[in-house]
Amino acid sequence: MTANNAPQSLLFENASIVDGIEDEPRESMSVIVEGGRIAEVSDVKITASAARKIDLAGKTLMPGLIDCHVHVIATSANLGANALLPDSLIAAKSAGIMRGMLMRGFTTVRDMGGADIGLRMAVEEGHFVGPRLVICGKALSQTGGHTDYRGPFDERDSQYYTRRLGAMGRLCDGVDEVRRACRQEIKAGAEFIKIMANGGVSSPSDPIDFLSFSLSEMEAAVEEARNAQTYVSAHLYTDPAIRRAVQAGVRSLEHCNLITPETAELAARSNAIACPTLVTYDMLQREGRDYGLPPESIAKIDDVRLAGLKSLEIMREAGLMMAYGTDLLGPMHRHQSEEFVIRASVLSPREAIRSATADAAKLLRMEGQIGCVSVGARGDFIVVEGNPLQEIEQLTGQGRFMPMIVQAGRIVKDQLSH
Repeated sequence: MTANNAPQSLLFENASIVDGIEDEPRESMSVIVEGGRIAEVSDVKITASAARKIDLAGKTLMPGLIDCHVHVIATSANLGANALLPDSLIAAKSAGIMRGMLMRGFTTVRDMGGADIGLRMAVEEGHFVGPRLVICGKALSQTGGHTDYRGPFDERDSQYYTRRLGAMGRLCDGVDEVRRACRQEIKAGAEFIKIMANGGVSSPSDPIDFLSFSLSEMEAAVEEARNAQTYVSAHLYTDPAIRRAVQAGVRSLEHCNLITPETAELAARSNAIACPTLVTYDMLQREGRDYGLPPESIAKIDDVRLAGLKSLEIMREAGLMMAYGTDLLGPMHRHQSEEFVIRASVLSPREAIRSATADAAKLLRMEGQIGCVSVGARGDFIVVEGNPLQEIEQLTGQGRFMPMIVQAGRIVKDQLSH
């Protein structure tokens, strides 16, 4: 079912609310949504004669889920090849990727490199059915860094891979180029700035421990973001890279697989937020070769994959907030919800859920707007069979255990009336 054109007046009754804040569900709750936002939440019956009444006895009502690290334009695991595909084909394939995310219950996602204002508008105007998009435009990389897919023997123009929709990033070298790139991305609709501050798996010329950008370049990006009333997110794996990014003022720390307790404590004191993305390494190891990941990239996976679960323990012990992220590519997007299961092997189910609700909303600077069931918040909901606090797997299965999904008061999936 596709989204309706206008928000509906909805009254959820007999709901058990799980939002990742409380250890147990809030039972026998009533929630009314009007004009796309939550108008009332009560433990007593609400009277609303004009609203559609939805009895959720025996089911769980949750805020729409939030994935803080996606690439909706990553239609292939071979990102260099992906960058050369026609924009029209990337847009068409991205529409399918985004629809799949919404049907898994993710009503908001933060795109970490590639999606532009056109894709965001296509969702907002209803041309594509997908999550609400928060975008950075093109991620920024130095020459030879992550998102420079030219390889050691390719001397084509530095912007060769960055002009198309399928390109995740753009290259900029030196403080002046970094400033200009930040300003251009913000002018083009970016809501935050993403920098590649460490080596990466998918690009050919940057080992994982490669330190990208000078400290002055990172500080310039942070200053430009702050001037625009926003923040910088950084791709990071190794402890030295994470530490220098925190010292430069980076707020959103992506991946963080090789973080140490000392740096995690520094990040927590600095009010940074981490965004681990463990599921992508498992899937790249299992399926990356089948979907076109080059051999030099496959050789780098275990450098970060094997430390992933330990990083969760370190960051939790340090009190470093962790938002939910997945970072999947191409056909591997279907594993998006399995990040919950991986995290729940270290964290409690409540902590894993909170990473995709309240903590994710804080990272996106949308507290009170999404990721919660509170008066004034947007009417984003998933209805789940059973209690995910006891069975986190109910959030997986491509939305199989979600008979209803609501986005901004619009029902986008409805199997309750069947």
